[in-house]
Amino acid sequence: MPTLFDSFASRGLTLPHRLVVSPMCQYASEDGFAGDWHLVHLGSRAVGGASLVMTEATAVTAEGRISPYDLGIYKDAHVEMLQRIVRFIHSQGSAAGMQLAHAGRKGSTQRPWEGHSGISPKDGGWIPAAPSAVPFSDDYPVPRALETSEIPGIVDAFRDAAIRAHNAGFDVIELHAAHGYLIHEFLSPLTNTRTDRYGGSFENRIRLCLEIVDAVREVWNERSPVWLRISSTDWVEGGWNVDDSVELARRVRERGVDLIDCSSGGLAMNQKIALGPGYQVPFAERIGREAGIATGAVGLITTAAQADEIIRKGQAECVVLARQMLRDPYFPLHAAQELGVKLAWPVQYSRAAPEGAPRRQPRGD
Repeated sequence: MPTLFDSFASRGLTLPHRLVVSPMCQYASEDGFAGDWHLVHLGSRAVGGASLVMTEATAVTAEGRISPYDLGIYKDAHVEMLQRIVRFIHSQGSAAGMQLAHAGRKGSTQRPWEGHSGISPKDGGWIPAAPSAVPFSDDYPVPRALETSEIPGIVDAFRDAAIRAHNAGFDVIELHAAHGYLIHEFLSPLTNTRTDRYGGSFENRIRLCLEIVDAVREVWNERSPVWLRISSTDWVEGGWNVDDSVELARRVRERGVDLIDCSSGGLAMNQKIALGPGYQVPFAERIGREAGIATGAVGLITTAAQADEIIRKGQAECVVLARQMLRDPYFPLHAAQELGVKLAWPVQYSRAAPEGAPRRQPRGD
């Protein structure tokens, strides 16, 4: 079996090792634009040695943002600053990924440190759109149910966003179908009560996800990976479950998805999550084994030994870290040192590097 610091190939992209920066919302944008915060936040994780640095959930439409402060890629003017960020990530030898997202019914809300209620249109918010007019909680806005005729426009927005991500130079697209956002809302029978061709049966509820995968694959470089983040289970009786996730993974693999990023939950307030170190790793292991697709493990993975064990046991092809990367932007460099691996350091930091550590080289485009 490979180890944490062995290379990993996903389609035409080869990552130098298997530690990936998870998408993490920053709530630091104005009108969807990336700024200095994003350059420093994402760039510092590349300096820290991550093999792939993913943007936060990046909205494909203005009303697809979680908050008015979310990153977006819904207009061409967003591309210029994203190009600068990608250039810096590449200069550190890392690959750059963009997670494309639509918040659905969880949109038009405050930044987490300001509260969890909705923002009204008169205060700069909007009426969010969802499969059905069911709010996430009493504090969240009541969404409007999308008309069937509007759904092709959502698909087109993901397609257009993928084109802009390509123009910005990103190496990987990840589609966000997790955590109770729009695609997940269509997948789960708890939030999708539609009676048209996008609701009811499993086949209908996965339709939007498949259409978005197809649309993105049409315009995305054939040699570049498309990943899909899912909530492997809703953690609620009668909701989306791991059996559903295995079957969805089989379907999207056939349509050109290269890896399933296996998270969970986020759809329902009454979820009952069995938290513990690596609590979602079994989802990645099962989905990968039964669907025959590469997976990413995420969730309460905090040490080098834990991450290495996941790879050595064949439970996932890569480890996708969020909070641990916030605590320690240089976690890959520290993990390599702990495991006795000579990972390349930036030449500017060479005086602090372990003896014999190679100098980092820019990523070739």
